[in-house]
Amino acid sequence: MKEIGKSFLYLVVLAAILIGLRQFVFTPVVVKGDSMDPTLIDGERVIALKNTKIKRFDIVTFPAPDDVGKNYIKRVIGLPGDTIEYKNDRLYINGEKYDEPYLDEYKKELTDNQPLTYDFDLKELYGSEKVPEGELFVMGDNRRISKDSRIIGTIKEKDIMADVKFVFWPLKRFGTID
Repeated sequence: MKEIGKSFLYLVVLAAILIGLRQFVFTPVVVKGDSMDPTLIDGERVIALKNTKIKRFDIVTFPAPDDVGKNYIKRVIGLPGDTIEYKNDRLYINGEKYDEPYLDEYKKELTDNQPLTYDFDLKELYGSEKVPEGELFVMGDNRRISKDSRIIGTIKEKDIMADVKFVFWPLKRFGTID
């Protein structure tokens, strides 16, 4: 009887630890849709870390501002105070050209001689040149179909739920996300 009590206590403590980790440290997320192709694929299961410092080019999840009950997964392109511009399929942040190596594979597959990302700048989109304080400019990697900050506007930093770091399913894609 003493052994059963110890085993039960062990399971209760283990369950409490796992629930605490799930609540405060990480969350599993199912990718839905093709807006992050080829980085993340529809149906993949990923682990996202909560309470992390969000950096440029991190992949984050947040409540969809235009579809209650849904969440989006997008890549952070612009931080508060940044100017964002796309010219000739090239990203410019604060006037400086940035490489996006995570898009190289996808760009090679394009056969229609059209850019992956069409030209735009923040002033053209919002009438303001900079990402507002406390907000982020996000984009999906599949730029042609992604419903992102070009359409839904910037995302409040406080609304970021988690930072996507790891694919755990399917096993052939198991590993960290670049």
